Amino acid sequence: MTELRIDALLPAEMARRAEYIGERKSEASTLQTFALALMAGAFIAFGAIFATTVATGASGVLTYGVTKLLVGLAFCLGLILVIVGGAELFTGNNLIVMAWASGKVSTKALLRNWGIVYLGNFVGSLATVGLLFASKQYLSANGDIGLTALKIANAKVGFGFWQALSLGILCNILVCLAVWLTFSAHSTIDKIAAIIFPITAFVAAGFEHSIANMYFIPIGLVIKDFDPAFAASTGLDLSGLTWGAFFINNLLPVTIGNILGGSIFVAAIYWMIFLKPAKNK
Repeated sequence: MTELRIDALLPAEMARRAEYIGERKSEASTLQTFALALMAGAFIAFGAIFATTVATGASGVLTYGVTKLLVGLAFCLGLILVIVGGAELFTGNNLIVMAWASGKVSTKALLRNWGIVYLGNFVGSLATVGLLFASKQYLSANGDIGLTALKIANAKVGFGFWQALSLGILCNILVCLAVWLTFSAHSTIDKIAAIIFPITAFVAAGFEHSIANMYFIPIGLVIKDFDPAFAASTGLDLSGLTWGAFFINNLLPVTIGNILGGSIFVAAIYWMIFLKPAKNK
């Protein structure tokens, strides 16, 4: 009879699970991978919508730290839906590097997964942006939610390249650590608990997540471009909020930073500690 085990997996066992999951992800069909990536893009966007709503008006009532804490907790919804519901998220999939380093996933399969998932996340995020704009939810609270969305988008395109890259590295260290911790879990509650603190920390600290920014910045751009009267009524200087600034100032450096943070500072290091010795043997 198999012994019932309720304690969390140890880190060495988590590494083997990460390796196994990486193999399975790389073997999935293009259609399945893309469909799950679409869902992940939408899930992260839902977390961003929740976070934007919570942030609206909070700074005038609560202290900076408490506001950031609540916004971070709200954003956790996105990764909880991804992990528990089952979806393919580009930043979390940087952990496939563990299976790649063991020789169980080829470079071609790794890059194929990342490319399909990144594109699917982008399409899912933009679809959610379109639905949110059509719903006019951003006009809630007398337009304050839309104002918050514009402020967030405007701030994110204002980073320099190296600042955005550094914020991307720091972000995906925490995101991949959150995913890594879920590998120890035996239950849904375990997984949710493992996600909350790392994700809340990265949002509260102001780190940059490429997939989240596929919602945060486009929603500001869509409001600016398709509801110019509302955008003008906010009194914000939105001259720097352009699609070019989105791709060059934010998405490019943040994506590079996310890859470096998740692949090197989490996946590669844990592989060297727990899986490299076994491979050498």
